Amino acid sequence: MNDSTPCLNCLAHVSTPEMKAVDTRIRHVLTTRERHDRLSRYAPYPKQKAFHAAGLRHRERLFLAGNQVGKTLAGSFEMAIHLTGRYPDWWDGRRWTRPIVAWAAGITGESTRDNPQRLLLGRPGEWGTGAIPHKTLGEVSRAPAIRDLADTVRVRHVSGGYSILAFKAYEKGRDKWQGETLDLVWFDEEPPPDIYLEGLTRTNATGGCVYLTCTPLLGMTHVVGRFMQERAPDRHMTQMTIDEAAHFSPEMRARIIASYPAFERDARTKGVPMLGAGRVFPVHEEAITVDPFAIPPHWSQIGGMDFGWDHPFAAVRLAWDRDADCLYVTDVYKATQTTPVVHAERLKSWGAWLPWAWPHDGLQHEKGSGAPLAELYRSAGLNLLPMHAQFATTPDGKGGGTSVEAGLMEMLQRMQSGRLKVFRGLEDWFREFRVYHRKDGLVVKVNDDLLCATRYALMMREYGKPAATAQGFGRRLHYPPSGVA
Repeated sequence: MNDSTPCLNCLAHVSTPEMKAVDTRIRHVLTTRERHDRLSRYAPYPKQKAFHAAGLRHRERLFLAGNQVGKTLAGSFEMAIHLTGRYPDWWDGRRWTRPIVAWAAGITGESTRDNPQRLLLGRPGEWGTGAIPHKTLGEVSRAPAIRDLADTVRVRHVSGGYSILAFKAYEKGRDKWQGETLDLVWFDEEPPPDIYLEGLTRTNATGGCVYLTCTPLLGMTHVVGRFMQERAPDRHMTQMTIDEAAHFSPEMRARIIASYPAFERDARTKGVPMLGAGRVFPVHEEAITVDPFAIPPHWSQIGGMDFGWDHPFAAVRLAWDRDADCLYVTDVYKATQTTPVVHAERLKSWGAWLPWAWPHDGLQHEKGSGAPLAELYRSAGLNLLPMHAQFATTPDGKGGGTSVEAGLMEMLQRMQSGRLKVFRGLEDWFREFRVYHRKDGLVVKVNDDLLCATRYALMMREYGKPAATAQGFGRRLHYPPSGVA
């Protein structure tokens, strides 16, 4: 067969018996060729592509996704790309120009065979039909104890020589993970913390990397929490939901979602760690999500901000339908290690007239200038309220204060009663919402920046202003507004 071999569509109208026989043989050859080089046809979804691209700058990566969404598929094709050195034109991730030494691992020997090995090599008896092209497969040695489990595989690299891939299992314990020097480790499904750290250690000498693909059915574990709660420049997390997997039709998605028990639904379809009773907001995401719409000019709007440097600075914009007493999160912004001037320029695009609620720590003095943090944002052109966020005091003297629990309770009650909604597409906000939880009864104050900003804006909603009155809105906001004690 050469480049003049007809494609399958060209043979659709062949009629003579002789030509039909030729047609059958050609179809067989073409089908075999396609099955033996799946790598050349890999076309990732946007989230899969983002996961691959993150490897350029991040040594540790986590791909959280629902079942059958495509996380393990992405893991297998990334491994095949590095082993062969066949980097596609769209590839933005890390590259090796030489053969590599890598491990792919699962929970048990059987699960390693049935998941990462199957996707990399193909099913038993059909090796060469997985992500690693047939023509690049060298010697495959088998593991002695488990039927059809491969031990090591040699893969021809485009630069010459062979990459080496070994299959591992967490059940063998940490001792089996020591000693080797590796370029790359792929954990398929979540490993115990000691196994994860040992695998990461194997890549220290080479400056290599590790990645983990899993559905977080075990909840907010040590390894998942490492990515979601312990931020570091070398770590990156990608989350992919069933809605981002185009191989499911809307009808299929609906049936799949309905098939799972409620307590597993978010984990199995959105890659959200199961938090059970520990969730601060035990509310289904769909119940608070609305499609974006134009905010009526008479609705009040207010911004809320949470200061940060190493942990993110965060800001939200709320719109308030006073007639229905319903609040809408319409915009979000989140950034790290950026100055107040930069934040302010970005936020003024929401409207320089917009009033801003801010937390008590805005009264603290910034180390460099000695000025209060809040004053730095005022100087940069934002209309910060004169006082930090606090509950309004009623005429009988009740209320007031800055209670976090009171603010969270009001947010929850509004979510449950349909009076707090969030525009669809504000993924940074929903990422925090999905994992916001308690431990030993206390709120875990990690990865909550946008939720805090939302709480501040909610507390100070009475000081919002309609966009219709933005013209002529003074530089200084009067406190309190009319009608509020």
